[in-house]
Amino acid sequence: MREGMKQVRTALLEADVAYDVAQDFVKRITEEAVGERVLKSLRPDQQVVGIVHQGLIDLMAGDHNLPLKTEGMTIIMMCGLQGSGKTTTCGKLARLLKDKGFPPMLVAADLQRPAAIEQLKVIGEQVGCPVYAEDPGKSDPVQVCRNGVKQAAAANARVVILDTAGRLGIDEELMQELQRIDSRVNPDCCLFVCDAMTGQDAVNSARAFNEALELDGVILTKLDGDTRGGAALSVRAVTGVPIKFIGVGEQLDRLEQFHPDRMAGRILGMGDVLSLVEKAQQEFDEQEMLAQQEKMQQGRFTLDDFRKQMRQIKKLGSMREIMKMIPGMGKVVDQMGDLNPEDDMKRIEGIIDSMTLDERENPDRIDRSRRMRIAKGSGVDPAEVNKLLKDFQSMGKLMQDMSGMGLRDRMKAVKQLADGGLMNPGAELRDKKLRSKRGPADMDLLREKKKKQRKDAKKAKKRNRRK
Repeated sequence: MREGMKQVRTALLEADVAYDVAQDFVKRITEEAVGERVLKSLRPDQQVVGIVHQGLIDLMAGDHNLPLKTEGMTIIMMCGLQGSGKTTTCGKLARLLKDKGFPPMLVAADLQRPAAIEQLKVIGEQVGCPVYAEDPGKSDPVQVCRNGVKQAAAANARVVILDTAGRLGIDEELMQELQRIDSRVNPDCCLFVCDAMTGQDAVNSARAFNEALELDGVILTKLDGDTRGGAALSVRAVTGVPIKFIGVGEQLDRLEQFHPDRMAGRILGMGDVLSLVEKAQQEFDEQEMLAQQEKMQQGRFTLDDFRKQMRQIKKLGSMREIMKMIPGMGKVVDQMGDLNPEDDMKRIEGIIDSMTLDERENPDRIDRSRRMRIAKGSGVDPAEVNKLLKDFQSMGKLMQDMSGMGLRDRMKAVKQLADGGLMNPGAELRDKKLRSKRGPADMDLLREKKKKQRKDAKKAKKRNRRK
């Protein structure tokens, strides 16, 4: 039990949860977990994980919706430090509100940062949203906000979004300016835009802004990077302010509603399958996917179909981002270091592009001479072409078997085969490069790792055959 809670604390700290928050959380969960309910459980480890997961959800729970008025105009004040993505987030929020039937107007009240007004105008044009702005040399931020609200009312806008100034750090001048806007304009909602990758600094800045303005909500940005989102837990615990949205990319459509249960799984390294499914539903061609699934079940899945699937997957974002949403794959991503899954996908696509239509439909016909031609055309080693064909054959059988599996079993099977290097034509070449840089002790470890991967892959195949 004690060892398990140490691992939980380590997972929280690795996810950038503030130290004090992690300590307090582990202490509270330990008191809850050590008791009759856990000791009588058939699987105490699972029970503890469940308690920890629910504890995180409870801590991050709150009203995650915007207080939009059913009649009249809602004024939203955006604040945050410079570099947190505040202006871009204003555009993302404007797009989201417009799509929901609340036509917004953006107000350029950041008169401190050079080109901030022009940036907001460009974003407004991309979103299709009007932007109110004045000459920064002749204007006062408070008056700009008041004039912007009047202009929005005249234009029948349902929401006004005030893009206020930020600083590189928290200072008295910044807070006084924001407090003047808050008292003179009286916004309905004050949102703090926070960079999730700043770790402990995110907590300190959120606390300072909340003390000065009494925040109504937080928007976490840059959650598409390597961070696991511990800032969400820290900010919520320290300020008591609910997280409203998370930014998961630079594009203006990459703002998502915050879900405590999904973030809890992400913080613990358990993935976020629901978000992945939602993204897939938005991006994938449903008819095409159904047709390919039918082909898989009938054993007629070709390399051409596989290439189409890869192109669909690319629409979801980077492979690292996708893999982190899958339970158990977070550690695999961390172990990859500088290796880039996109490079492997490009190599595979290049190999398939170098084949004829007949070869893509009937890979069994690819003999040695054809492999040489395909390798030359795609600029890879012939061994990589050979590995791709072997892996595709194994994958075809796996996909046929997986048609009758549940989601959890499918993911286990895919992970075990991925650990064994399935559909990774550059793996052998990378191993050769690694060998040239490693000593005898390192090579022994590498051989043991490879041996274990092969065993795991064989076990996965046997389980699939039995099912």
